[in-house]
Amino acid sequence: MKFRDAVGLEIALRMCEAAIRQATREGALVSVAVVDAGGHLVTFQRMEGAEIAGPVLAPGKAYTSVAHRMTTADLAPLAAPGGELYGLAGDRFVCFGGGIPLWAGYGEGERVVGGVGVSGGTVAQDVSCAEAAASVWRTG
Repeated sequence: MKFRDAVGLEIALRMCEAAIRQATREGALVSVAVVDAGGHLVTFQRMEGAEIAGPVLAPGKAYTSVAHRMTTADLAPLAAPGGELYGLAGDRFVCFGGGIPLWAGYGEGERVVGGVGVSGGTVAQDVSCAEAAASVWRTG
């Protein structure tokens, strides 16, 4: 496992490519966003024919995963009616699967340094594509 301190353009582009390869395998048309530790866009790619909501939802999922330091799939039940964070969804927060935070460091120094968000497929496809992208971050 490699450890990085920040999300740079080169790794972000490779992460997008991995997500798109996974989407192609699954027959999905997706948008992919990678953001830095502040939730600012590093790169974005949209497959031809992907849904029009992707350019909003993919960066939103990436931002949400950074802001809450958890996957958006794990955040979804907390933001649902009756959940501890009910009412959170909206504005920049997207609370359904497809967003994954990117971690750096180890132990007490571990921190979120970015996130990836995918939108356009089913929730399961979005999660699978985001996981493919995150694996590039982890392995490098």
